[in-house]
Amino acid sequence: MKIIYFILACISSALGAIGVLLPVLPTTPLLAAVLFAKSSKRLHQWFVQTKLYQKHLDSFVRNREMTLQTKVRLLSFASIMILLAIYFTNSLHLQIFLLLLMLIKYYYFIVHIKTIR
Repeated sequence: MKIIYFILACISSALGAIGVLLPVLPTTPLLAAVLFAKSSKRLHQWFVQTKLYQKHLDSFVRNREMTLQTKVRLLSFASIMILLAIYFTNSLHLQIFLLLLMLIKYYYFIVHIKTIR
């Protein structure tokens, strides 16, 4: 299973590199970090000690909860990236898909992730 996590992490890293040019893929570097951490105990230990994990992910991983500030930052950044993609694409189908994706993201963050103080 660890080799599968490693392969998925490599794919996510490549998508993250592409995401530098295409703002549709804002979360793939984080996904890559999580998958690399799952592929190795040493990488996992390092990852859970990082400020990124401690500040933004630890409470979510443990209890499915985030601070309001973290939610607002994540939603704002991702929404800006998706809105830019909507603005620069000419395909109406893709624009509708991205808009639906954004609405689903807001629904998930509001309904399924508890807000802590």
